[in-house]
Amino acid sequence: MKVLLYTKDYDTVKESGVGKAIDHQIKALSLVDCNFTLNEKEDFDIVHINTVFPKSVSFAEKAKRKGKKVIYHAHSTKEDFKNSFTFSNQIAPAFKKWLEYCYNKGDLILTPTDYSKEILESYDLKRPIEVVSNGIDLDFWQDRDFDRDNFYDKYGLDKSKKSIISVGLPIKRKGIDDFVYLAKKMPEYEFVWFGKLNHAVMPAEIKKLIEKVPSNLHFPGYISSTDLREAYSGSDLYVFLTHEETEGIVLLEALACKADILIRDIEIFENDYVDGKNIYKGSSIDDFETKIKGILEGQLPSLKEEGYKKAAEKSIENTGKRLVECYEKVLNL
Repeated sequence: MKVLLYTKDYDTVKESGVGKAIDHQIKALSLVDCNFTLNEKEDFDIVHINTVFPKSVSFAEKAKRKGKKVIYHAHSTKEDFKNSFTFSNQIAPAFKKWLEYCYNKGDLILTPTDYSKEILESYDLKRPIEVVSNGIDLDFWQDRDFDRDNFYDKYGLDKSKKSIISVGLPIKRKGIDDFVYLAKKMPEYEFVWFGKLNHAVMPAEIKKLIEKVPSNLHFPGYISSTDLREAYSGSDLYVFLTHEETEGIVLLEALACKADILIRDIEIFENDYVDGKNIYKGSSIDDFETKIKGILEGQLPSLKEEGYKKAAEKSIENTGKRLVECYEKVLNL
């Protein structure tokens, strides 16, 4: 059995969660000694596709004509497309139709969580769906000495203040509006948002929001994984205010780095994460403000170790094993 990981569109998605998922797949398959290639000119039995661009669909069709098996990885849904780019809400119904068209090109569909599987099962899909976590590289995402000093120095933060970070595209779905509002309400802390979005597709309300921000709010843009690991470890709190996810790779990264974490209380996090046990959750600005102060001022106990256990359940080695199981399954379909 030889697998082709289709990476023709990698440069387009490398700064997104889909790009990180592809990186994880490469390492996961290497760890479990699966025979795979990134070269589409080589022979293969199965092609594993992660992107929904026309070139990806065309390649899936070409592979099927040659008698190859196709796995389509469903990282996107209509639900997590909304509240993102300019006109995304208006386009969302058409985007859902396009996703159905793409995913139906696969003989088997993979998706990261039971939650995203439930969403996909409501779509017009005619293929079986398997759940495979994107996984997390526990060897890389861990705290190291001097992370705090390096983090504060790199972004010019006030070392007399505690720091709060978030990671993702600066879009409403990711909670950028609430993050900015909290920074304005809590000038005693440093706030840093990592991630960027092309201004051409940024909604006007978000452009206006981030044009005038307080001096304690910083936007370094997109940074490398090494710098991001340092930020998770060197900051005092990671907040994930997203309204919708299919898994949330950045949350796994923060958990693996043993960061203190506050997330929005949404459906996808109901089963794995328990407020006050392995993570902190909030549902409103008032909740977030209260929990932030409680965590940073020591009124709430740290849940780092319990949170790390959740990341360990989704190690990249386990992802590799699950992928091989799915590859073997698709050969028998």
